[in-house]
Amino acid sequence: MKKHTLRLRSNQFLRNLSESGSLNANKMIQPLFLVEGLTEKEPIKGLPDVYRETNKSIFTQIESDLKSGVSQFLLFMVPSAKSDTNFSKEFYQTNISAIKKAFPEMFLWLDTCICSVTTTGHCCHFHPQGTIDLQLTLSRLSELALIYADAGADGIAPSDMMDGRVASHRKILDENSHSHVPIMSYSTKFKSNFYGPFRGAADSSPQFGDRSGYQLDVRDRDTAIHTSIRDKEEGADLLMVKPGMTAIDLIGPIKEKTNLPTGAYQVSGEYASLVYLAKEGFLNFEDGLKETWDVFRRAGSSFLITYGARIAQRMYS
Repeated sequence: MKKHTLRLRSNQFLRNLSESGSLNANKMIQPLFLVEGLTEKEPIKGLPDVYRETNKSIFTQIESDLKSGVSQFLLFMVPSAKSDTNFSKEFYQTNISAIKKAFPEMFLWLDTCICSVTTTGHCCHFHPQGTIDLQLTLSRLSELALIYADAGADGIAPSDMMDGRVASHRKILDENSHSHVPIMSYSTKFKSNFYGPFRGAADSSPQFGDRSGYQLDVRDRDTAIHTSIRDKEEGADLLMVKPGMTAIDLIGPIKEKTNLPTGAYQVSGEYASLVYLAKEGFLNFEDGLKETWDVFRRAGSSFLITYGARIAQRMYS
C-alpha cells in the first residue's frame, strides 16, 4: 500500500476529502489570512465577511467558523517585512502553534508559497539574468514547509507551480519525522485574471511582469493534466485545479488518470463576481453560490476551497 493511501486514511478530516461521495460541507475548506503587525482586522474588498486577521482576531474567527460547521482551514500567512534570504520564523511558529493548541479539533492546511515574502512578489527567486533560480526556490519553499510542519501544521499545500516542489517537500518532511503530514498540491494552477482580491489580501502582487513563466497557460489542456500527473508521481496526496470554474473540465480527467482525490479552489475573483452581481441586483448571492457548488459537485470535485465554506453547513441543511 502506498504511503499516500495510508495518510489519506489516517483521520476523519482526510477521509472526508478523499471519499467518493458528493460534495458537502465536510468537504469544504475555508481560507484565512493572518497578517503580521496588524492591530485591527481589515476587510477584503470583494470578499464580504472575509478579513485580513490580526494574531488575536483570528482566534475569534476560527471559533466562529467551527461553530458554523467548518472543520478545515487553509491559512495564508503574510509577514510584515519582505526578504529574499530570511523567513520570519517566530511569526510562523508562534502563531501556528498557538492556533493548533487552541483548536486541536480542526485541520489546518498551510499554503507554501513565497510570493508574500519575496521583494519581487513572485513565487520564485531569479538568477541575475532574469531566469528562475529553481534550486534556490525549491530550497526556500521546502524550508518554509518544514517550518510550518514543525510548528504543528496538519497539512501542506504548495501553490507555487515550480517543477519538483512536491518531491522536494515530501523529502524534507519525511526526513524530519513528518511523513504523516499530507501534501495537497495546487497541481493544475493557471495564470489567471481571477486572482485579484486575493493578491491584495496576501500582499503578493508581482512587482514586474506576470507569472506566465511558471503558472499554466489556460489554453494548454495537455500540460495542465500532465502537471497533476507529475505531482502525483512526486508524492502528492491530494490534487487541485485553480481557478475552479475555468478548470472545471479537467477535474474528471485528472481524477481518472491519477486515482487521487482532486478538488478545486473557487478563487477570490470567481467568488467576488457573485458578490458584485448580487450587489447590482442581478442574482441572489446564496442561490448563485449554491449553483456554482452544484456544478463543482457535478464535475466530480472531491473537495472545494471556497470563501463561503463558513456558510456551507447552513446552505446544505
